[in-house]
Amino acid sequence: MKFSEIPYARPDVEALKADLTELTARLASAPDYEAAKRAFLDHETARKHVATLETVASIRHSIDTRDEFYDAEMKFWNSAMPELEEYEQAWTAAMLAGKFRPDFEKEYGDLMFINAEIALKTFSPEIIPELQQENELAREYEKLLASAQIPFDGSVYTISQMTPFKTDPDDARRLAAWKAEGQWYKDNQAALDELYDKLVHLRDKMGRKLGYDGYMQLGYYRMGRNCYTKDDVEKFRAAVRKYLVPVADSIYKEQAKRLGKTYPMSFADNALEFRSGNPRPCGSPDDILAQGRKFYDELSPETSEFFRTMLDCELLDVLSKEGKAGGGYCTSLFDYELPFIFANFNGTQGDVEVVTHEAGHAFADWMNRSRIPMEYIWPSMEGCEVHSMSMEFFAWPWAEGFFGADTKKFYYSHLASALTFIPYGTMVDHFQHIVFEKPDMTPAERHAAWKELLGIYMPWMKLDGDIPFYAEGEGWQRQHHIYSMPFYYIDYCLAQTVSLQFWAMIQKDLPDAWKHYMAYTRQGGSRVFTELLANAGLESPFGEACLAGVCSAASEWLSKFDLTGVR
Repeated sequence: MKFSEIPYARPDVEALKADLTELTARLASAPDYEAAKRAFLDHETARKHVATLETVASIRHSIDTRDEFYDAEMKFWNSAMPELEEYEQAWTAAMLAGKFRPDFEKEYGDLMFINAEIALKTFSPEIIPELQQENELAREYEKLLASAQIPFDGSVYTISQMTPFKTDPDDARRLAAWKAEGQWYKDNQAALDELYDKLVHLRDKMGRKLGYDGYMQLGYYRMGRNCYTKDDVEKFRAAVRKYLVPVADSIYKEQAKRLGKTYPMSFADNALEFRSGNPRPCGSPDDILAQGRKFYDELSPETSEFFRTMLDCELLDVLSKEGKAGGGYCTSLFDYELPFIFANFNGTQGDVEVVTHEAGHAFADWMNRSRIPMEYIWPSMEGCEVHSMSMEFFAWPWAEGFFGADTKKFYYSHLASALTFIPYGTMVDHFQHIVFEKPDMTPAERHAAWKELLGIYMPWMKLDGDIPFYAEGEGWQRQHHIYSMPFYYIDYCLAQTVSLQFWAMIQKDLPDAWKHYMAYTRQGGSRVFTELLANAGLESPFGEACLAGVCSAASEWLSKFDLTGVR
């Protein structure tokens, strides 16, 4: 079925509540395991249907945030989902207390119960109003960014459409693009500050209502973290500062030499990797998708069937247009056992990475689409990002079809960016810990904290007055995750560390690396992150030796890579 053909109708919330109540009663009164299992499977079917309806509405709203029908539907879902959570929690409590728990664990594993125990710690009916308000504030942020109309060079652009200009080889034009984009954020500074201030205080209030000392612990529970703690994350951040920041710093020093710039460079100059321009795809969006099909056809039978289904069923919406929400994501249409990819092509290297990164997520969904319970389709967030970030590296042997004459640039840029991203992503995590430890910080104090972290994690950034929005410590307001999914960012850094292990394997033996990847992916979300890695013969990123090892291997490769002929 094509995505455009998928039907949508708003469900009756009261009927859903009644159904969930009835299912919970069936489970609690089941005379034997078979009866309990039938209730469990019926609950799975009901949950998947509700999730599919909400996802269809969300996707169509993302595609055009100005669509009044789906805007109203998202308001409905933002109110309905917190109400339904009360009934889902009653089901979860019945599962945990049920006498057939050992039977369920024998058939489906114990992780569903570990995750259920965590989920119970994230909700109480008394925080329903706050959850509803949180949803609406996050939607306001998304709509504000989607509404951006940025005057530049005689035309008007969205935020996504500005991206190619921000890497323009012409110094003056590139700087002007950064200033124009930054000015839009400056013009909307009051609204951005107000939205985030409300979200921080709202989340802190939820945490305290649930008996926590603020939002921090609740945030970790809401992220479903089931095999590592705040202390583990702090140790990882320390290792990033020790191993990654010096390597990233050396990459930017080499970049300054290539560009003929003085180190440290401005935000605009750091965005240009090569004097002749950053690597760009060599074809149209249709050409990129066609090369994506070739890549997946040749990589494996499983990836071939997957990507052809994505194309045939129109499960990719990738063109940037007015009114479309920013960013990109992959999600699941559970009723149809299909993934969906949303993105904003803008003529940059990122367009190819959509076909690899987001499709890495989608492939993992595809491989595990029939799993029960539905939570086992996906692992926790950092586990999911391994699928996507590693798939980017598996596309290297097909890079010439994507980049043509810019292929050498792409190889260098992609690996260098993987290394330089980790300090940035770790900084995002550190910033959020500071914010929720001190929820009463003023907007100005938050900006000052971000600016201080820039000096620690990204010393290559020149904090001058050329682009005030960035130089004054306000650039974090571009990062959607900080507003919509607090603490969802260190996941990318942990996953990038694992993906660099796959990169090293690919350099030695692509078929063997793919076996490890499939061993990892076939597990879905049936085990915790560290066990998924161990089962696939991969090293945990929480060990300091792991980060030190991938850093050393990748930086050595970059130092020896022949850039002859590349300006």
